[in-house]
Amino acid sequence: MNNKFKSISFLLLSIGVSFSMLAQHHHDRKINFPDVPGYLTLKCDFHQHSIFSDGKVYPSIRVEEAIKDGLDAISITEHLEYQPHKEDIPHPDRNRAYQIALETKKSMKDTTLIIANGSEITREMPPGHSNAIFIKDANLLLKDSVIDVFREAKKQGAFIFWNHPHWKGQAHDGVAKLTDIHKKLIKEKLINGIEIVNEHVYSTEALEIALANDLTFIGASDVHGLIDWEYNVHKGGHRPITLVFAKEKSEEGIKAALFDRSTAIWFNNTLIGKQEFLEPLINASLIVKKAKYLKTSWSQHKKPLTILEVIIQNNSDAEYILENTSDYLLHNNADIVTIAPQHKTIILVKTKQQEESINLSFNVLNAVVAPKKHAHIQMKITIDK
Repeated sequence: MNNKFKSISFLLLSIGVSFSMLAQHHHDRKINFPDVPGYLTLKCDFHQHSIFSDGKVYPSIRVEEAIKDGLDAISITEHLEYQPHKEDIPHPDRNRAYQIALETKKSMKDTTLIIANGSEITREMPPGHSNAIFIKDANLLLKDSVIDVFREAKKQGAFIFWNHPHWKGQAHDGVAKLTDIHKKLIKEKLINGIEIVNEHVYSTEALEIALANDLTFIGASDVHGLIDWEYNVHKGGHRPITLVFAKEKSEEGIKAALFDRSTAIWFNNTLIGKQEFLEPLINASLIVKKAKYLKTSWSQHKKPLTILEVIIQNNSDAEYILENTSDYLLHNNADIVTIAPQHKTIILVKTKQQEESINLSFNVLNAVVAPKKHAHIQMKITIDK
């Protein structure tokens, strides 16, 4: 083989390897967030549909999608009262989608995915639609009285949340409103959470209702078709999920965390949650790998440089947008710093004099803790000598 042919072969091989690496990275779709001190960070989607109500796919697809996305727990929540496919797919047992999902999971022996039995209570507004998850038997929820349905779900130990309170199908102005029936359900602890995010919509009013009534923050895909098509996964999109901060990865651990309101939401590269949960999550995501003062081989003065190079590793899939609120100015940015997901980012800080450690503070502009209020983090940085 002559040298020219060797060079061409090596070039083609290199191009092939490069495309292979790109393809591998392109399809690495698992959602990643770090654990926080004292808790596991579990990725969950508790609102999905299959052909056993008004969805367009078999329940096994929901399991396979969840595994591809690296989720820890899901629920397939078929409509109880709305069954548009029943002529084609009759199923007297309303637990059937759950049973098929469990069978699929068992056939995929390498998965630790948790599947919670769930149903969607589908009524006119008020109270609208609600999901009951971790139920024992969906058939027992088929009752005429809506209050009896909620009470039966509670009797089964379910966690119940109000679905898409902003849905234009039941709220013409897109505004979530707390009615007397909702107040009654909340008072009786028959509603424990609320969807602040559903599918492609974020509701500020639902966030206000959650904060005012101490309800668990829920974000869910409410997917009917394919996750890949609905959320453009091939272009870097992701389904909205609930991040559950649990003591253990089990049904009991997740359920306890939901009732303790220990959750946050990831939606369109935005985190939504209380400061007490977002702050440790962001601090666990952004790790200072190195902090050292710059040096130069040429200078008109003999003083050491007071420009600090800080290397931050982002160990999450969120791209954090930080607004500097520190006493220090930045040298390579204005007030806004973007920390790319799963990537190292360098920021240069002007400290005026060399220090042994400094504190940096940031507002996280894509982390919401209340309407028009962002999460705030502090970074204590020890400087290498």
